[in-house]
Amino acid sequence: MSLLLFSNRELSAQELNAKVTVNHNQIQGTDASVFENLQQTLEQFINTRQWTHYQFQRKERINCNFNITVSKYDPGNNLFTCTALIQANRPVYNAAYTSTLYNNQDGDFNFTFAQFDQIEFNEENIDNQLTALIAYYAYLIIGLDLDSFAPMGGEDILQRCMVLTNNAQNLNFTGWKAFDNSRNRFAIINDYLDGAMKPFRQLQYDYYRTGLDEMANNAERGRTNITIALENDLKKAHDNRPISMLPQIWTDYKKDELANIYKGKGTQKEKESVYDILFGINASQNITWDKIKQ
Repeated sequence: MSLLLFSNRELSAQELNAKVTVNHNQIQGTDASVFENLQQTLEQFINTRQWTHYQFQRKERINCNFNITVSKYDPGNNLFTCTALIQANRPVYNAAYTSTLYNNQDGDFNFTFAQFDQIEFNEENIDNQLTALIAYYAYLIIGLDLDSFAPMGGEDILQRCMVLTNNAQNLNFTGWKAFDNSRNRFAIINDYLDGAMKPFRQLQYDYYRTGLDEMANNAERGRTNITIALENDLKKAHDNRPISMLPQIWTDYKKDELANIYKGKGTQKEKESVYDILFGINASQNITWDKIKQ
């Protein structure tokens, strides 16, 4: 009986509930089994590993998706050239609704993998590109999730993500180098931990915990808290570090949700304030921001 209880507790320790999709439609003349094996191997690796010391109940596991599109495959050296769309969701308190926690494309999701490889991850020795990629996003997603439940709650996990990124500089793959690209893996985690971007970290808590989570109890209060978060956190982060891509990435995947929060609701002053902030950060989504004024 005690063994059964122990095994159940162990099963609930994992933080992530990931679905991996490997799209290999662009690759002709290669046995599909290598891609199917990759998909199964990654899903098992992500979902059976405990990434942190935190205990997550099964129902608390973070739902996430790794949609990997293979553009080139070299069977001679087992090299995969890919892009990946990484997405994570967070349930909203007392609601059937789930909100997007993270959604961004990695254009340098390249690695080597031989069919039936047993992949392992050693945090002290970052010597494998594929496991480094997965660990990076595991830490990032878990850190952001923890930030959404407590102010700066994911600090230690995001710091581990930064250490991994620094240790991955020696890997012979693009996407890790400091200041190489404003949207690469280094830039993303470096910006999250930048002191000037602390308001953006605070936004994760204020928007989700005091905003969305409150809406089931009191929609007006929840929306007011979201407005305050956008004015105090999002705008300040953008003003503090205008070159950071984080506010733009966030508004890209939050645009429809934000429009729905304000469309036909709230005061005219509130709508105009929110519209001005969002348009100032991400003018390319102006068609969606126009809905806020309706």
